[in-house]
Amino acid sequence: MENFKLVCPCLLGVEGLVAEELRAMDAKNVEPQNGRVVFDGSDEMLVRSNLWSRYGERILVQMGNFQAHSFEDLFQGVKALPWERWIGKTDAFPVKGRSLSSKLSSVPDCQSIIKKAVVERLKQKYNLNWFEETGTLYQIQFLIMKDTVSIMIDTSGPGLHKRGYRGNSTEAPIKETLAASMVHLARVRHDANFIDPLCGSGTILIEAALYALNIAPGMQRHFSAERWAGIDKNLWQKEKVRAQDLIMRDAAFTAHGYDIDGAAISLTLENAKKAGVISQIRAEKRDIADFKPVGDYGCVICNPPYGERLLDTRQAEELYRTMGNVFEQRHGWSYSIISPDETFEDCFGRKSDRRRKLYNGMIRCQFYMYFK
Repeated sequence: MENFKLVCPCLLGVEGLVAEELRAMDAKNVEPQNGRVVFDGSDEMLVRSNLWSRYGERILVQMGNFQAHSFEDLFQGVKALPWERWIGKTDAFPVKGRSLSSKLSSVPDCQSIIKKAVVERLKQKYNLNWFEETGTLYQIQFLIMKDTVSIMIDTSGPGLHKRGYRGNSTEAPIKETLAASMVHLARVRHDANFIDPLCGSGTILIEAALYALNIAPGMQRHFSAERWAGIDKNLWQKEKVRAQDLIMRDAAFTAHGYDIDGAAISLTLENAKKAGVISQIRAEKRDIADFKPVGDYGCVICNPPYGERLLDTRQAEELYRTMGNVFEQRHGWSYSIISPDETFEDCFGRKSDRRRKLYNGMIRCQFYMYFK
């Protein structure tokens, strides 16, 4: 199979995790960059990375990179790319993108120029003067950063964080890709006694179960490239069968979720059922002040509501103090908490054993890990 460049945009701070999972999928020439990972792969890798990426936001075909200091540079650079490799005579190819710190700063103008250039290229290749664009969608994306243009086609459709299980959620839910990253960083085991004492609609619990059972996160959704004529539809079925075979059905994993909101507990169980992990998840209404570590080992991860989301600063600090009191230091137990509050450790009552910068959307956070 022909290899080509692919790009996986991701949340800031998880580039290393994305690179690691792509290498595990046998991607070639994996190169982490700021907010994305570039790699080489065939049609098979395009399918596999969409199905299996836990931490990436989407998979893009990289059409080309070039410098552009004028609209003419942009037009000629785009026109020179092999659009006919992917886009057919009747296919739709809308354009969207961003421009940062570049001479070509008007995004609408850039969209128009790129669209015109693609049309001119396809006119020449197909000997047509008009494109109806009633067929399959090929979403063109561009990024112009410091006058360097990256042109791509989106293969995923909805972002990869949309796993297909979260139809409803509580206020300010954590993104699935961030939750999965936290699960990985906390080293959740396949036989873990896992707990989220502030579970909300259950995202962290579900991502932990998918991770522990080695369930591909894209198993219950569809992707734009499933409808592409240039990719063998049998590849999608083949990769899904392979993913089914890799599920660790005998993993002794159990997750417990608690929340003071009964409606949140109902959402957790509903979402767990949709995700296919209801057998691994228990959820009940309980205040975090009543939390007690039970058993020889356990792994706790939580995303407490904080000042910028749901609680004012005083309430958030009181919650952190409560957590510090009930999250007892005990051999075999670990506690990991994400928060944007720089005073978290002071309120919690002790310094973390490790911390890592992560972004919850545009909010800069620290992931505080306690395991000693």
